[in-house]
Amino acid sequence: MGMAFVIVQHLDPTHKSLMVQLLKSHTDMQVKEVKDKTKVLPNNVYVIPPNKDMAIFNSVLHLMEPSAVRGFRKPIDFFFRSLTEDQQEKAIGIILSGTGTEGTLGLKDIKGQGGLSIVQDPETAKYDGMPRSAVVAGVEDFILEVKKIPEALVKYAKNRTFKPQEKPEIVSTTNQLLEKIFILLRNETGCKFGDYKSSTVIRRIEKRMALNQIDKLENYLKYLQKNKEELQKLFDELLIGVTSFFRDKEAYDVVEQKIIPEIIKKKSDGDTIRVFIA
Repeated sequence: MGMAFVIVQHLDPTHKSLMVQLLKSHTDMQVKEVKDKTKVLPNNVYVIPPNKDMAIFNSVLHLMEPSAVRGFRKPIDFFFRSLTEDQQEKAIGIILSGTGTEGTLGLKDIKGQGGLSIVQDPETAKYDGMPRSAVVAGVEDFILEVKKIPEALVKYAKNRTFKPQEKPEIVSTTNQLLEKIFILLRNETGCKFGDYKSSTVIRRIEKRMALNQIDKLENYLKYLQKNKEELQKLFDELLIGVTSFFRDKEAYDVVEQKIIPEIIKKKSDGDTIRVFIA
């Protein structure tokens, strides 16, 4: 597939991991425990060693001593965050069975950069804490049984390309098509996306095209015209990482129910209320 796989576990720092030996019996790819400054290569599997944090920089894996005490460490979120910064829209994050809520913030970062996020179906997980947390937060592109994840990855890899030479073509030919897509979005949701950075919009659209196995933008436009469900999914995709603050319902409930009434109560008719937005 041309992908590299990095396995980050919650490990007891005092016990040696058996993951390398276990995985070797299930794949033809090279499986190795990560050593500091390991170059990431396609079709290889890299396993984090016990009692280490790990990050990726310029496609090289770096090991670090844990920065937090046991019980407070978040090695998965730590790695996902570095993966997002290093690979941006090429990043893929997968959350499997596990306790707690770790991984949710990391997946949000990946999805926000236009990468792919997959969560194991909590109903099939031995420990459903981590996958359920991600689902509740709405940071997933797919919720799948483990046995269906490889097929999704293969389809995604075949349909999404990142070759630099292909970028100028889509940029030079999409302005009018993008405007038509913006019209569809505005008609359906009332929101205007014309002022968004074109690179941000194109990255999100390319991802949706890959997930739907559509190779041309004009075909995706036709698909949107016939499929309101996909239009809503594109709308949600464009909001990720851009306007997520404005969808924090609890915070706005406090503003609406407590803060604004308190401000108004102290004012007389004709007084001015000044609002500053960072």
